[in-house]
Amino acid sequence: MGEQVVTHTGWVKKVDDQGKVEISVIVKSSCASCEISGSCSLSDMKEKIIEVSKSESEEFKAGQPVTIIMKQSLGTWAVLLGYVFPLIVLVGGLFIFVGTGMDQGLSAILAIALLVPYYLTLYLVRDYIRKRFTYTVRPE
Repeated sequence: MGEQVVTHTGWVKKVDDQGKVEISVIVKSSCASCEISGSCSLSDMKEKIIEVSKSESEEFKAGQPVTIIMKQSLGTWAVLLGYVFPLIVLVGGLFIFVGTGMDQGLSAILAIALLVPYYLTLYLVRDYIRKRFTYTVRPE
């Protein structure tokens, strides 16, 4: 059984000389596809720009419809890196600081401050992460 994938339809926005392709994807919340979304204020649609490296054999033109494919496991890793691990750092730091008898307000500030080295580390390894989080683009 193959790896499960997530696909999105998008349009090529720009192709540059360095082999980078910018693809525009319209992301809809669940409410946006609802029949009565016009009657409430929860409807939401956003444009996301995804930058993909193209291979030598691929030719794309601005406005061309494409399908973006990503392994589902990479989406899981993105959620872990962006939300779960920072939450663990924050809550873990808070318990440790309060457990040592520190004032609760100071403990909260220090726990939040622990996120600075976490996100700084993510920033420093961004090139490695960018290489691991790859998309496949297929013309429509």
